[in-house]
Amino acid sequence: MSQELKWAFGHPSERAEGTADGPLDRISLRDHVVEVEIGAFQKERGTTQRVRFNIVVEVQPLTGPVDDDVDRILSYDRVTEAIAHELAAERLNLLETLAERIAERILAEPQAMRVFVRIEKLDRGPGALGVEIVRARKDVHPADHPEDKPHPQVVYLSNAAIASPLLRHWLDQLEAEHRPTILCVGAPDIAAPRASNPLAQRRIDLLAIEQNAWVLAGRDKRCVVVNTRTELDWSMKNDQLSVWAPSKIVLDAVDGPSAQPRDALALVLWFARAMQAADVVIIGEDLPQDDTLPLRAVAADVKMI
Repeated sequence: MSQELKWAFGHPSERAEGTADGPLDRISLRDHVVEVEIGAFQKERGTTQRVRFNIVVEVQPLTGPVDDDVDRILSYDRVTEAIAHELAAERLNLLETLAERIAERILAEPQAMRVFVRIEKLDRGPGALGVEIVRARKDVHPADHPEDKPHPQVVYLSNAAIASPLLRHWLDQLEAEHRPTILCVGAPDIAAPRASNPLAQRRIDLLAIEQNAWVLAGRDKRCVVVNTRTELDWSMKNDQLSVWAPSKIVLDAVDGPSAQPRDALALVLWFARAMQAADVVIIGEDLPQDDTLPLRAVAADVKMI
C-alpha cells in the first residue's frame, strides 16, 4: 500500500517505473505551466487560470545507434505540441477530456507505447486540483483524419423561410441530395430580454437563436437540433438534417467569432468557416459581403433551391 501511495502522489515517472512490464525508455515533461480558459463552472468562463502538466511517455528503445539524430527519437516538442494543439482546438470543461485527448495525440506517435498524463489547476483552491490518467497504445482508437471530415452544405433559413409554406419542399430537395447539410437560423423577430452585462447578453442572444432552432424543428421532424461538434459529425455522416444550436460551440471556441449573435448571418459564416463548409445557401435574405466562402441566395418565395 505504501508503494502505491508513493506512485499516486509522486511524479508520473515513479508510477511508470513501478508499473513497467518491460525495459522501455522514457521521456518526461515536468511542471509545464500554461494559462488557459478551462472549466465547467460559470466563474471559470471569460478568464484564464494556470494549469500544470506533468507527462511521461514510455517509448520503444531504439535499435542501432542514435547518431545524435533528432529525427530518430520522439522529440520533447511533440509532447508540448500535443498540449498546445488540444488547448487550441476548443474550450473544454473537464481536465479529464483534455488528458484523454493529449494522451491520444501522443500515442499516435510511432514510438510511444504508454503515456502518463497529470494535469492540475493551480488557482482553484489552496492546493493543486487535478487528474492523472494512464493510457497504452492498445487502449486508444485512432482518431478520424482531417481528410475524413465531411465538408457540409450550410443552409441559412431566414424567419420568412422558416414560416414559408415552401419549407417542406426545400427540405425535400436537401434530403434528396444526400449531402452533409447543416441548417442554421437567426433569432426570432420578437425582441430578446436586455441585460447590462455583455457576457449575459451574449448568452441571452444565443439562447434566442436556439429557441428559433426549436421552432424550425417543430415544423418538420427531419430537422434535429444539435449543439456539439460530435453530434454534428455524426448527423452529417448519417444523412441527417441537423439544425445548429450555437451556444456550446460559440462559447467553447478558443478563437470565437467577432460577430455578435444578433448579426445572425455573420455568425453563420463564422460557423461555416469553422466547419470547412463546401458552400453556404441563404434562403430569404440578401447575400452578405464575404469572399471566403461560396455563397448562394434563394428568395423566400422560390420553390427550387
